[in-house]
Amino acid sequence: MGAALAGAWLTAGHPLTVWNRTPARADALVARGAVVAATAAEAVAANRLVVVCLLDDDSVAEALADVDLAGKDLVNLVTSTPDQARVRAAWAERRGARYLDGGIMAVPPMIGVPAAGPYVFYSGSPALFEEHRTALAAPAGTRYVGEDAGYAALHDVALLSAMYGMFAGVSHAFALVRGEAVAPGDLAPLLSDYVTAMTGFIAGTAAQLESGDYTKGVVSNLAMQVAGKGTLLRTAEEQGVSAELLEPYFRLMERRLEVGSGEEDLTGVVDLLRR
Repeated sequence: MGAALAGAWLTAGHPLTVWNRTPARADALVARGAVVAATAAEAVAANRLVVVCLLDDDSVAEALADVDLAGKDLVNLVTSTPDQARVRAAWAERRGARYLDGGIMAVPPMIGVPAAGPYVFYSGSPALFEEHRTALAAPAGTRYVGEDAGYAALHDVALLSAMYGMFAGVSHAFALVRGEAVAPGDLAPLLSDYVTAMTGFIAGTAAQLESGDYTKGVVSNLAMQVAGKGTLLRTAEEQGVSAELLEPYFRLMERRLEVGSGEEDLTGVVDLLRR
C-alpha cells in the first residue's frame, strides 16, 4: 500500500522522499524520481508533510521513536483501532506535530485510479486536512469525518466489519450448493444481485435507530423472521453444511424477540450488541 500511495504522488508531480525498512522496496520509486532516505528521521526531516504507512501502530511507535516531529504535519495511514489513533494523536501533539489519522478504503491496485472509487477517511486536525487536502486527494478521494482522531479508524472498522459479515453470508450460500449440480459461476450473479438489492435495509435501519421506532416501515417483522429461521438451519443440515456462520445472528434475533416486540424490524439486534 505504501508503494502504491507513493507512486500516485509521483504521478501527480509531488516531490517525494521515501523510507522503507527494507531499502530495496524503494528502488522502483527511486527510478521514478523519488529520493530515498537512509533513515526514518532523514525522511521526516525532508518535508513538512509526513505520511506514514507501516504494518501497525507498534511499527509507527518504533520507527518514529527518536525522530524530531516538531513542526511536522503527520498523517498516519496505518490501520488501527479508534483508541490507538487517539493515543497516537496525543503522542504526536506532545512532540510538536499536527496529526491526522486515516483509514484507507481501498486495496493497492485501486490507488491512483479514480474510476475504481478509492477513498480515505481522515480525522484529527482540521487545519492540517484543509492545508494538505489537494495533496492527500492525489492517491484517493478524501472524506473528513471529524476532529476526534479516532473517527477515521472507527468508520474504517465499521465498514470492514460489515464487509466480513457479508463474506460470511456469501461463504454459507456457496457451501449450500457445493456438491450439487449448481455451478458457482451460475449462482454468483444471482447472489450478487440479491445482496445488492438487500442493501436498501441499511438506510431503513439508520432511520429506525435515529427515531427509536423499530416498527416503522417494517416489511418482514422480527417474529416472522425468527419463525422462518428453522428452514435455513434445516437446509444447512440437509446439505451437510455447518450453520456456525448463521447461528450467532439467529440467537440474537431470538433474544431480541424475548425483550422486544414481534412487530419490530431486526434493528433491535444493534442494541443487544452494545455492552
